[in-house]
Amino acid sequence: MELIIEGLNKTYGNGVKALDNVGLHIPTGMFGLLGPNGAGKSTLMRILATLQEADAGTVRLGDIDVLKEKDAVRRVLGYLPQEFGVYPKVNAYGMLDHIALLKGVIHKGERKELVEALLQRVNLWEHRKRRLSGFSGGMKQRFGIAQCLIGEPKLIIVDEPTAGLDPGERNRFYNLLTEIGENVVVILSTHIVQDVQELCSNMAIIHKGRVLYAGPPQESLRAIQGKVWRKRIAKEELEGFVRSGKLISNRLSAGQPVIHLLSDERPGEGFEAVQPSLEDVFFGAINRGNAEPVRA
Repeated sequence: MELIIEGLNKTYGNGVKALDNVGLHIPTGMFGLLGPNGAGKSTLMRILATLQEADAGTVRLGDIDVLKEKDAVRRVLGYLPQEFGVYPKVNAYGMLDHIALLKGVIHKGERKELVEALLQRVNLWEHRKRRLSGFSGGMKQRFGIAQCLIGEPKLIIVDEPTAGLDPGERNRFYNLLTEIGENVVVILSTHIVQDVQELCSNMAIIHKGRVLYAGPPQESLRAIQGKVWRKRIAKEELEGFVRSGKLISNRLSAGQPVIHLLSDERPGEGFEAVQPSLEDVFFGAINRGNAEPVRA
C-alpha cells in the first residue's frame, strides 16, 4: 500500500496559501511530516482524513481516489487529531465499545473480543473501568491510538501526538507507533525533530505550504556531512552571520550565542566541524525556505 500525493494545493479565503503544489510518495511504514507551527501540516492531514477539501491536485491510497471516494477512505482510515474529544464520564471500555459499534462492529461477542484486545495492546487494560476524565495525557493518546486501530485501517494519521507528554509516556507512545507502522501507512505530523528521528524511516519537511525535503532522514544527514560548523560568538556578531545566509541555528549557552553554520569549508577562525543532526537539516531547510521569494 502506498499513498501518492501530487500537485496538492489549498488557499484559504484570507489569501493564505496553506499548501503549494505538494507532492509526496508515502510507502508502508512510519512517515514523518516535519514542520514548524503554521507550515501546512494540519491542513494536509485534514485533507487526507477527508475533513477538508483541496483546491487542486490528486491523492491516491492504493486504488482509492482520496479526494473523491471519501467513504472508501473512511473505511480504511484511523485518525488521531491533535485535540480529540471524549465523553469524560464514560470509562475506557465503554467508550471503545461505543466507537467500535459506530464503526460497524455489530456483533457483541466480536466487539468484546476486539475491545479487550485493543486495550491490552495499548497497555490500558488495567484502567478499562476508569473514566477518561481521569486519564493522563499519555493514556489519552494511547486510547486515541486504540480507537484508530478499529477496523484494521490501511492509513493512520496522527497529528502532534507527543506534545505535552513526559519522557516516559513519550517512549511508550514511540514503541506503540513503531509496532503499528510495520504493516500500514502511518503519517506522523509533528514539529518535534526527535519524534521523526526516533520513529521514521522516511520523512518530509514542509514550510509555508511547500515541501522542502522528502526522503530518508539518514540521506538528509549524509548530504550535509562535513559541512556543519559550530562556534561560540559574541552577541553583537550574530546579525552578521544571519545576513551571511549560512546560519543554520543559534542558541544561548551561558548567555552567549552558539551558532551552527552550513559551509563547504571552514567559514572562519574558531569554527569547529560537528556531526550533523536532524535539527541541522530541519533548521537549515526552514532558513533556506524563508530566504526564497514566495511564489505567486
